[in-house]
Amino acid sequence: MTTTSGAFPVPRLGGRGVPLVGTCRMYVCGVTPYDVTHLGHAFTFVWADAAARVLRLTGVDVEVCRNVTDVDDVLTAAAARRGEPYDRFAAVTQFRFEQDMTALAVQPPRSEPRAHQFVTQVQRLASALVDIDAGYVRDGAVYFRGADAARRAGLSQAEAIELAAEYGDNPDDPGKLDPLDVAVWQPSGPGDPAWDSPWGTGRPGWHAECAAMALSTFGPALDLHAGGADLRFPHHAYEAAMAEAVTGVRPFARAWLHVGLVSYEGHKMAKSTGNLVLVRDLLGHTPPAHIRTMLLDRPYDTAWEYTPAALDEAADRLDALRVAGGRTGRAAARAAALAALLDDLNISRAVDIAIEDGGEAAHLVASVLAPALG
Repeated sequence: MTTTSGAFPVPRLGGRGVPLVGTCRMYVCGVTPYDVTHLGHAFTFVWADAAARVLRLTGVDVEVCRNVTDVDDVLTAAAARRGEPYDRFAAVTQFRFEQDMTALAVQPPRSEPRAHQFVTQVQRLASALVDIDAGYVRDGAVYFRGADAARRAGLSQAEAIELAAEYGDNPDDPGKLDPLDVAVWQPSGPGDPAWDSPWGTGRPGWHAECAAMALSTFGPALDLHAGGADLRFPHHAYEAAMAEAVTGVRPFARAWLHVGLVSYEGHKMAKSTGNLVLVRDLLGHTPPAHIRTMLLDRPYDTAWEYTPAALDEAADRLDALRVAGGRTGRAAARAAALAALLDDLNISRAVDIAIEDGGEAAHLVASVLAPALG
């Protein structure tokens, strides 16, 4: 942790100090509501909630905006398989997600923009990018010139193209001037959501949706941007590049919270591999505080493997914290625990301090780890 004249604590995120003078502008990449919530989702959103709680301990206001990506080809396909309109299907799935987040003590965001409500803003973004030659129009689509985003991410062209293909950016699209260009606006086919635009009927591109929603909510820059580590490229790289191109403000985000991936049975937790551990299933037999503790009592940026034994370990840690909270602790212990929390969100270190010293340190840490105990 760093301080300014020893008076106001300055959090360290991603290895660097992030002084906060006024309200902290925090944008969280939310879910695409096409399936139930699994532990990989929960890991990201519980950590984003913990980060906001820690920052509030410094006395600053934290305004959290968590979007809903309810215009997306994966969602459209899932709704079609169910024979439901995409927007109704998304609303029901989002409701279930929010129930799971409430159970895990994730505080509701102050803003929750939904992509379908920001189509006009995406069109304005597309038009602005074309006006400054950061984008171009081809066959009813608007593309962002994206090769520089890959270079800034430290990726070779081959690495970037492989990731672009994996995440649906269609590097083989014949309409593109460069395989690393991405759609800001794209024509809609039969069954796709569609809106009128200056370039023809179409729908927003994924990266442009987040750029438009973040810019509309917070203006040209953020203090903290949170999301899964798998979004680092292409999603976050292109989102930031579009925003920076159109505003001229760099960096788009002063700090990033890229939360690690969760594996189960040797593979990344994903619907395609069939190894999902659903939050709702765990809640059927496990106290929510144990699940939250399991997710937070580890480095946020490190991938990890879920095992049922991890829940038992979390229960033991939480019991020890509860016992410690009943003891009278040293006055300095609270400051030490807070310093750990502000040092790149080192919750595990803060728990160790709280268990050893008890008292106010334990109550402080519990307010982040398992808020019902705080």
